[in-house]
Amino acid sequence: MGSVLVVRKKELDEIADMLGRDVVVDTTTPLLYIGRLTEIGDYFITLEDVDVHDSNESPASKEIYCIDAKKYGIKKNRRRVRIVRSIVASISLLEDVIEY
Repeated sequence: MGSVLVVRKKELDEIADMLGRDVVVDTTTPLLYIGRLTEIGDYFITLEDVDVHDSNESPASKEIYCIDAKKYGIKKNRRRVRIVRSIVASISLLEDVIEY
């Protein structure tokens, strides 16, 4: 089943290498999302096979949680999540997370 991409050309060029890959989406909220980037729309970013992590409910900081996800794998707790783009602070490839 293919994904439909609804993006502006410039935005797609900037993140095209991330589509279909595992990413970390940090937000301006306590929530952190780790999963496969499948769609970027005008208002939402869609991830599949996702771990939604609430840093308010965990002793692990967002950074430590990212490192653990890279080391041990993504703990999937959602099949699909749509994230409102206006709360996205950053997107990075999971493989780019530096372990320390």
